[in-house]
Amino acid sequence: MNIEHIAMYVNDLEKTKDFFIKYFSAVPNDGYHNKNTGFRSYFLTFEHGARLEIMNKPKMQNAENSTDRTGYIHIAFSVGSIEKVNELTETLKKDGFSVISGPRTTGDGYYESCIIGIEGNQIEITI
Repeated sequence: MNIEHIAMYVNDLEKTKDFFIKYFSAVPNDGYHNKNTGFRSYFLTFEHGARLEIMNKPKMQNAENSTDRTGYIHIAFSVGSIEKVNELTETLKKDGFSVISGPRTTGDGYYESCIIGIEGNQIEITI
């Protein structure tokens, strides 16, 4: 069994799409728009087939985005090497995103960093 995709609601669909294209080499579909409900979405496909659906609709509620809340907390991207973890972390930092940990080797042996990415969502960058 495989997870087919993960989805997240966002306020700025185009800006979020561009973020994942720029930093994580996502390939978007042409998008979907339901004119009756105002719902819009893109499926973003990453190397090796993982997919993220980003969605927007009218009158969404913004919940607090605490890193200590219950539920889904981050999305992790494997970039292939320590050097690439360091490089992407530094690029995101220079572009104004907050690095909240790392790059470092964790107690369970992962080399990673965590940033607060687009719309306050936590993203882990690992080998």
